[in-house]
Amino acid sequence: MKNFIYGILLSLIFALPGMVMAQHQDISERPEMYKGKEPVDADSTTVLGAFKGGTVQGHFRYFNMYTDNQKDLTDYYANAAGGGLRFETAQFHNFQFAISGFYIFNIGSSDLTKPDPQSGQLNRYEIGLFDIENASNKKDIDRLEEFYLKYNYKKSSIKLGRQLLNTPFINLQDGRMRPTGVGGLWTEIREVKNVRIEGGWLYYISPRSTTKWFNIGETMGIYPSGLNPDGTPSDYAEHIDSKGIALAGVHYNLSRDFKLQVWNMYTENVFNSAMLQADLSLPLKNNSKLLFAAQLIRQDAINQGGNHDQQHTYFQEGTGSLSFGAKLALKKKDWETSLNYTRITAGGRYLIPREWGRDPFFTFLPRERNEGFGDVHAIMAKIDYKIPASRLKTSLAAGYYDLPDVKNYKLNKYGMPAYTQINTDFRYTFAKGLKGLEAQLLLIAKLKNGETYGNNRMLINKVNMWQSNLVLNFHF
Repeated sequence: MKNFIYGILLSLIFALPGMVMAQHQDISERPEMYKGKEPVDADSTTVLGAFKGGTVQGHFRYFNMYTDNQKDLTDYYANAAGGGLRFETAQFHNFQFAISGFYIFNIGSSDLTKPDPQSGQLNRYEIGLFDIENASNKKDIDRLEEFYLKYNYKKSSIKLGRQLLNTPFINLQDGRMRPTGVGGLWTEIREVKNVRIEGGWLYYISPRSTTKWFNIGETMGIYPSGLNPDGTPSDYAEHIDSKGIALAGVHYNLSRDFKLQVWNMYTENVFNSAMLQADLSLPLKNNSKLLFAAQLIRQDAINQGGNHDQQHTYFQEGTGSLSFGAKLALKKKDWETSLNYTRITAGGRYLIPREWGRDPFFTFLPRERNEGFGDVHAIMAKIDYKIPASRLKTSLAAGYYDLPDVKNYKLNKYGMPAYTQINTDFRYTFAKGLKGLEAQLLLIAKLKNGETYGNNRMLINKVNMWQSNLVLNFHF
């Protein structure tokens, strides 16, 4: 605890005077990493004019994370600070060019290279603020994130190169220091009324908490890979062969209050995931709305799931998964309350590399996922309340996640027991002299409900723990 307090004091000394602060927002709230003036729409007559007419945006960030585990297990803390710049040209014959990069410093943390002596487990959360491939790296943590050429046609566009993408299956992910980036060809088509089509071919991914770019097969196994269905350690890292990902989504507004979206992700030689989601809004009195949403996701292995040797494959040959969920919410001017449910059937594990993004489930809460599990019942209640006059947003969520027994390896990939999770989130936007600065305090508690058989590996950084996250952002 003494080191933790010292770390906070040290970080404030370094971070506050210069406002070197920022945070990746939840993907449902704001997908872009930078905010600021948008490039002008007018088409420049020269390349030089396009560059001079472009825009520069900045994004600085500070993140303090502290994890308190069960007694006799190691606690962790970390302080990260960093910043980045983004430049996008104005249009030149409908073309635009964009580039952005980000750097991170470890300005005080626990020893993230040292395993917990009781369980033998390494740190899970705090290392994600830095470079998970090199836990001892504290200074040289930087990445070229965006580097693309964009062509605009009426309301549509197409991008080629490195970019930030937000979809149900591949997305920026919830907060650490930097998001997941992708490389490939991506298009958005908006020429048909009430229809938006997006999709493309992806051949590189730079997962959150890394500094390098990897081909699709290489990304599987950078994060911990859990167990095979027979209980042996998964060994698919560096053994998966895939040329790329074909990903597409169609958004169709049948009316102002009824929307459909269909997604399909074909990971060549590994697996296919398809999703159908419907959202219905029913206006009520006093500017209120009753919201209902339903979701269905189907997965199937392709060929041998990435490797003919099933001890080294990602998706077991001939297997698949089916999940569905629902959301019921009441929304008024300044608050929204919802009840959410997810069911992953017992037919197989829901599998998508954690390196690619967070779960698309309605019951998702930051700091835990239900990827890797089958035979899951999850229920989550949430209330959001904002006070516009004070520029404060608050959120309280509680979920119960009924998972298979930790020894049911066929349906429990990561040895995670059933658990209850409670998240409390406060967000404040500064004004006047501190305009551009935002603060967030996220508090998380996870309580054990399932049996762990006295194995601390199934406790540390998983259940019977609480965590605080203090995040300061500055956008310009």
